[in-house]
Amino acid sequence: MKKAEAAEEASEIPTIEVSLELRLDLENIASGLYSPLTGPLTQNDYQTVLAKGRLSDDLPWTIPILLDVTDETAKGFREGDAVSLVCEDEPFATLTVEEKYEWDKETHSKQVYKTTDPAHPGVEKTNGMNDLLVGGPITVFNESPGVYPRYRLKPRETRFLFKEKGWRTVAGFQTRNAPHIGHEYVQKTALSFVDGLFINPLIGKKKAGDFTDEVILESYEALIQNYFLRNSATLVTLEMEMRYAGPKEAIHHAIVRKNYGCSHFIVGRDHAGVGDYYGPFEAQEIFEDYPDLEVMPIFFRNFFHCRKCGGPQNEKICPHGEEDHENYKGRVMRQLLSDGKRPDKTQMRPEVTDAILRHSKPFVE
Repeated sequence: MKKAEAAEEASEIPTIEVSLELRLDLENIASGLYSPLTGPLTQNDYQTVLAKGRLSDDLPWTIPILLDVTDETAKGFREGDAVSLVCEDEPFATLTVEEKYEWDKETHSKQVYKTTDPAHPGVEKTNGMNDLLVGGPITVFNESPGVYPRYRLKPRETRFLFKEKGWRTVAGFQTRNAPHIGHEYVQKTALSFVDGLFINPLIGKKKAGDFTDEVILESYEALIQNYFLRNSATLVTLEMEMRYAGPKEAIHHAIVRKNYGCSHFIVGRDHAGVGDYYGPFEAQEIFEDYPDLEVMPIFFRNFFHCRKCGGPQNEKICPHGEEDHENYKGRVMRQLLSDGKRPDKTQMRPEVTDAILRHSKPFVE
């Protein structure tokens, strides 16, 4: 269906109200960022994703994109009908209903998050969703402008950008934090093997204590301007909700960066984790199950500041003992910054610290 036809039809059909986070997911489907999805999952695809981490055609997919509705809303349409999707009273897409089906939230949480603990933010969200799901293809006719339009690019635009820069190989870097020296070390180590670095911070709903979106962008601008070679790195936002699903989300993040045009994807310790729900390297080990992912993971294990070496090192190259090692502790740095204090320059670049401390409230409350 063409966008103009979808927009005209939307005013005459039943409506489903969706959250801003789901709207962004649906727009990511429409832009190709979530390829090969064409809409919220139908039942067969959903169950296969839970059981195997793949769609029913065996293509890798690990994070279910779901449209949940109330029983009352579901009574307003049948399978085969078209419905209008509305966010904050604004119609933005139509969906052709292929299926309405029930789901088991406990099974969902176990398979996606590996826990049913309601303290896990993903489980908490799952428990608060409606009992019916709707699946089918979508047509987005009214795209949101984005929180930071300057930094928001679609896959066709990033692929063009990489070509213009002459980057044949590109390493994608996922982040929800302002950068410390450890992050810079990982990025530059990866950059020594590829043509370009794609810094892709997640912009969207996060948990309390995470850096705000503004702080992340401004601190990375400071880092790139002062410490990266010209034309070696680019900064593009990813508007998507953080799930904190550990290994399953690591695969999801890799697929998204492949769709952007990246040839490589950086996976560090505790990638997309929260609390103690996942092992420190579980998000790396899961890649063994996905040899057909078509994006090459770059794994980083333990890295630290070595006092004797005088800079960032890792366990494979540093000959010195633990007494000379100082880990990059994000929690400690965040506490210092929240108190208006400066982390040591061996932990965070002064320009990055300046960018953060310009904000009176640098963290999500």
